[in-house]
Amino acid sequence: MIMAQAGYEFRAVLRNGEQLLLTLIIPVVLLTLFSATSLLDLGTARRVDFLTPGILALAVMSTAFTGQAIGTGFERRYGVLKRLGATPLPRGGLIAAKTLSVVAVEAVQAAVVCAVALVLGWHPHGDPLSAVVLLLLGTAAFSGFGLLMAGTLRAEATLAAANLVYILLLALGGVVFPLDRFPGAVRTVLELLPISALAEGLRQVLQHGAAFPAGPLAVLAVWAAAGLALSARFFRWE
Repeated sequence: MIMAQAGYEFRAVLRNGEQLLLTLIIPVVLLTLFSATSLLDLGTARRVDFLTPGILALAVMSTAFTGQAIGTGFERRYGVLKRLGATPLPRGGLIAAKTLSVVAVEAVQAAVVCAVALVLGWHPHGDPLSAVVLLLLGTAAFSGFGLLMAGTLRAEATLAAANLVYILLLALGGVVFPLDRFPGAVRTVLELLPISALAEGLRQVLQHGAAFPAGPLAVLAVWAAAGLALSARFFRWE
């Protein structure tokens, strides 16, 4: 039942043009645009090496947080979650199915983003396993807060808030703009954001070859624990 529901969730994302634009096309466009042009002065001769980890982090956020929050919020509003709760599929199974769907979408995103980056001249370094751990922790963190938003706000408020957070974290989270351009005190705060920790951790691994970026992993672990605990406590199914 869980796998059947996960397959349905995955196909629904692929059929949804708006979510596909958010989760796949926008990250690829940003990667190609800023890697192939000099619109941004990144202070490095290889823009693609700096941008690719940040775009991977953006892809995780767009799927696990923004897309999931909006989709789940409207499912809750239209009574889909309530009806699913009356089926033999347990509610824990529904959460597991949504999680598997998110991971599957992210696998497609990562494959496409990495393929485009390699064409653009990306040369990754470091241990792939460390990158996978970062991506999974980032997924847990963003999923927790996405479900928290979807389960506590009205669907329209979730739509507006999720898109606003997406734009703000894209601009302030070190995805395409280096955090060292911000004043010291502001940078210290921004480094504690989950998107910043994920992007920086992936850069340490994939750009600089670090084996275990302890700081970003710790930040993501705290966000993941907080998000999942809060969503479990306050999520409303109806």
